Amino acid sequence: MQADRLPTVLIRMSSLFLRTLREDPADAEVASHRLLVRAGYIRRAAPGIYSWLPLGLRVLAKVEAIVREEMTAVGAQEVHFPALLPREPYESTGRWTQYGPNLFRLKDRKNADYLLAPTHEEMFTLLVKDLYSSYKDLPLSLYQIQTKYRDEARPRAGLIRGREFIMKDAYSFDIDDAGLERSYAAQRAAYERIFTRLGLDYVIVSAMSGAMGGSRSEEFLFPCEIGEDTFVRSAGGYAANVEAVSTPVPDPVDATGVPASHVEDTPNTPSIESLVALANERFPRPEGQWAGADTLKNFVVALRQPTGERELLVIGVPGDRTVDPKRLEAAVAPAEAEAATEADFAAHPELVKGYLGPGVLGPNGTARGEDGTGGAVRYLLDPRVVPGTSWITGADEPGRHVFGLVAGRDFTADGTIDVADVREGDPAPDDSGPLELARGIEIGHIFALGRMYAQALDLKVLDENGKAVVVTMGSYGIGVTRALAAIAEDTSDEKGLIWPLNVAPAHVHIVATGKDEAILAAAEQLASELQSHGVEVLLDDRPKVSAGVKFADAELIGVPYTLVVGRGLASGVVEVRDRASGEREELSPANAVERLREIVAAGVA
Repeated sequence: MQADRLPTVLIRMSSLFLRTLREDPADAEVASHRLLVRAGYIRRAAPGIYSWLPLGLRVLAKVEAIVREEMTAVGAQEVHFPALLPREPYESTGRWTQYGPNLFRLKDRKNADYLLAPTHEEMFTLLVKDLYSSYKDLPLSLYQIQTKYRDEARPRAGLIRGREFIMKDAYSFDIDDAGLERSYAAQRAAYERIFTRLGLDYVIVSAMSGAMGGSRSEEFLFPCEIGEDTFVRSAGGYAANVEAVSTPVPDPVDATGVPASHVEDTPNTPSIESLVALANERFPRPEGQWAGADTLKNFVVALRQPTGERELLVIGVPGDRTVDPKRLEAAVAPAEAEAATEADFAAHPELVKGYLGPGVLGPNGTARGEDGTGGAVRYLLDPRVVPGTSWITGADEPGRHVFGLVAGRDFTADGTIDVADVREGDPAPDDSGPLELARGIEIGHIFALGRMYAQALDLKVLDENGKAVVVTMGSYGIGVTRALAAIAEDTSDEKGLIWPLNVAPAHVHIVATGKDEAILAAAEQLASELQSHGVEVLLDDRPKVSAGVKFADAELIGVPYTLVVGRGLASGVVEVRDRASGEREELSPANAVERLREIVAAGVA
């Protein structure tokens, strides 16, 4: 059976478990969410959690079948793990804590800790450890298609960001890094084939590994305005998730002739705009106007570790930039970042809001808590703040700023952090041209995990010399339900869904209009003939439903071809409609069957 084919059972609208809706769900923000609910594919059970109805399951099965076929083609074997897992393996890798509040945790009646799995690296690793012990057993690739759980703080966009979702996760096991490279390349190529078959445009971008760990990762993004991921690309071929973009570091500046810094009164200038305006009015410089890029802005954030510990951090960036929350989140993971509170500033009175400078931070000061304990508040700088650069920044006193403060001469930091916002036109890190920004939906993510999980769980095999070596691993995930939503988002219009042939719940939607028994009999006969050719048919045989409602439902449900059997039958013709193009063609019933058979055979081959 072809991967995109289901048994060609005739689906009758008169008995199908389906109720279409004319109004959008109140909580639906994007087209895929609105239409999948209205067309009767899914139904909300709770925020970020959905029930799957018969039409939805048919589409889901076809998407999964394509994934399975391509996984089999690269030698991956399917397994299936439980979603409910014990704490101990995740404790061994540290992820019981690192996942923080995103992990669903629960206890059984004996008070033992369990979790609902967000991913299954630990279980795959332990399974291979349990059964394999020699290099002769490798390479090995295993995968599963399974439900995952993450306690998203803000589930949104229906299936695109849910708390329960279906994911394909594959894992490769190799004896050495060269083997991992081969496995990674094979999985990467399989992903390209999968998304091409699903009809999804995609961009492969460099990405951060995050809680997964590993030395290398890439995301497959579906470019889409409603996507939550921002990515960049250049004309020269560079592409990366915005979190993974590295800022080109300027060369140090010779500051030998720069005069000593000086503090000036700058009342009522808590913002960069007000500071620049006052500086140009009262302290003009001969080489041109002051700008935001000449100032050093210091952001105070609080980092909350998974253990619950909380730490203040100050980040210095050029004043024409701001801190990107997603870049910050990726850089400090597994900690979570949040804005400093009034209580934080009260506990550190030396951190003067609006006038904070390096003088009390990190190596330069002793910003201690009000109880006198603790070290200086950690201070990290944007990579652009190189030695020799001169800045206007806070003087750590209300209404005062320091001019000509030179990095490396007058202040230092505890290190650098690359979290400032990335902007259209910024130079690509590889000198391949200016960057363009776009948004996308993450539909796949691949990781060269290396030995992190194998080391933590003691997965070793004997090499050809009889020496125990740690196995190296790769991880490869596809958001199956998210990919389905991306297809719906990409192919819908104002009337409803428009499924590609190879994932549609049926290939042809037969609409029988009118009450004439001859029309209903002809529709039944056409359905039977199409089925005999392997064409999947959804037959609207509802006897007391108007033609207008049937046509509206057909457009909403989105089967790619509609065969209309109605008044034209008396003249020996039926009508074939292409849902995507809107084209209509009148044919004899026999020619319509042959035409649709040819279209389906070509479209799903």
